[in-house]
Amino acid sequence: MTTAYDFSARGIDGTEVSLEQFRGQALLIVNTASKCGFTGQYAGLEALHRTFAGKPFEVLGFPCNQFGAQEPGLADEIATFCTTTFDVSFPLFDKVEVNGPNRHPLYAWLTEQKRGFLGSKAIKWNFTKFLVDGEGRVVARYSPQTEPAAIAADIEKLIQNG
Repeated sequence: MTTAYDFSARGIDGTEVSLEQFRGQALLIVNTASKCGFTGQYAGLEALHRTFAGKPFEVLGFPCNQFGAQEPGLADEIATFCTTTFDVSFPLFDKVEVNGPNRHPLYAWLTEQKRGFLGSKAIKWNFTKFLVDGEGRVVARYSPQTEPAAIAADIEKLIQNG
């Protein structure tokens, strides 16, 4: 696999989604959780989604239960929580693992492309973010503490530069 567009994942509704459908768009790929101290970032992610609506950009949310069991719900419960609590309208996917032997292939690839602190490939916590350019290449990795609004300028640059 050479770009983010080469992967697919099961959507929150259970259907298989090819990331090829996002070709040409910048992507912000985020592992999320509904019961985390960073869960409020859903609002910021939705704000980015709406700010850049109609432009070649999309937020993709991948719920994950590997950090403190902070995403215990089933897909329909996660979807309901996100839409009723944060009015989320960006694409959400079914729960994935982001670390370990059963991690989703997309996350194996993302963490190989942009390593974290001290070169670690491991995802440290919920709401780790990867920014992908319109060619499907990972250009940045952001810590869970990075608020979505702080990424807006980087997204704008990617959109302007094609």
